[in-house]
Amino acid sequence: MNPQAPAPGLAAIGDEQLSKLSRGLIGSEVLRIAAEIRTLIAQGQAVCNLTVGDFDPREFRPPDRLLAGVQKALAAGHTNYPPSNGTLELRQAVTRFYAREFGLTYPVESVLVAGGARPLIYATYRALVDPGDRVAYPVPSWNNNHYCYLTGAQGVPIEVARESGFHPTPDQVRALLPTIRLLALNTPLNPTGTAIDPGALAAICRDLVEENQRRQTRGERPVFLMFDQVYWSLEFERVNPPTPPALVPEVAPYTILLDAISKSLASTGLRVGWSVASPAVTQRMSDLLGHVGAWAPKAEQIATAEFIDDAESFHAFRREMLEKLRARLDRLYRGFSALQARGLPVEAIEPEGTLYLSVRVDLFGRSLDGVRMENNEDIRKALLAGAGIAVVPFQAFGLARENGWFRLSVGAASLDAIEQGLARLAAMLARVT
Repeated sequence: MNPQAPAPGLAAIGDEQLSKLSRGLIGSEVLRIAAEIRTLIAQGQAVCNLTVGDFDPREFRPPDRLLAGVQKALAAGHTNYPPSNGTLELRQAVTRFYAREFGLTYPVESVLVAGGARPLIYATYRALVDPGDRVAYPVPSWNNNHYCYLTGAQGVPIEVARESGFHPTPDQVRALLPTIRLLALNTPLNPTGTAIDPGALAAICRDLVEENQRRQTRGERPVFLMFDQVYWSLEFERVNPPTPPALVPEVAPYTILLDAISKSLASTGLRVGWSVASPAVTQRMSDLLGHVGAWAPKAEQIATAEFIDDAESFHAFRREMLEKLRARLDRLYRGFSALQARGLPVEAIEPEGTLYLSVRVDLFGRSLDGVRMENNEDIRKALLAGAGIAVVPFQAFGLARENGWFRLSVGAASLDAIEQGLARLAAMLARVT
């Protein structure tokens, strides 16, 4: 018998035998594009990869002290299951971290640890949203449309504009508050890299509190705010970015704060994240994830607790990250701005932080090498084929309208690769007719 031969009859199982949920699920558009780019790079093509929101450790290495802490914890025998809600050491460290960095006081019962922020987002939806409930979120934004599908929620996309930094305005949210169960915000925002205005965030929080006061008098369940702040430490201008409870303390009972070391510590593969919320919300989220087994590895939790307790090391690494990210984002921004100044159909938003730059490439109705471009996917393919630049359209983040906007992520790009990519882009745009 050939050990490499597949078991007989495997092809007899197709989508029609699977659940309705799985058949209707749309896979990650970003990961699909990233897989395409990896194939091209493996074939030897020169590509400036600006797709996945990840870090190449050759360009962005996690803190040495954090990595040494993981090794020390493993050597000390921390290889067994952690508590399902997180090690006490890390949960206590998170409360100290939030007091130090944001001036927020929470009990340890408010903290839940998981394998990155993704399980915590899913648990937030599951703990707060019933099938048919409405969830409002900006478009573009990361994966809220998919989480709505997975939980049976009715998504209410809020199309945002450049004028408001690609964040919802208080007026947009105020009109929806009476009809929704959850408002999902992320700042700085993936995919745009832009931060919400503190005044706008404060107004949204005040409106949410007032809405819940009205609901309380009617005996109705409240509307909650899921506040994803995974990128907070990568914001360039504000050392202590605003949080809803710091701006409007009365919103704290209704707010779920989400964070992780994936972006702040360039540690996407170590899988440590946490949520901070009212203890009752945290307990139900913990119960859910206890059945899923989505906990973070114990050694990584021990090491993370030690690292975030060291304010000097955390702040030093943050400064290093900001310097390296700013160098890459600024180079891209200057390059696109120079092309725009030459009258070419591109524009870019001045970077505010994260690893993302928002760029518009308006090639609709134009042609490259005889191929006409009608939508964002056409433009994406043209940028890849004609300039070796790999980007992700805003359509991958829930936006339906074709408007030429793309996310550029610099976590896996060197300055040399960016320089070469910009040169190829200039040459390509000169060939567009």
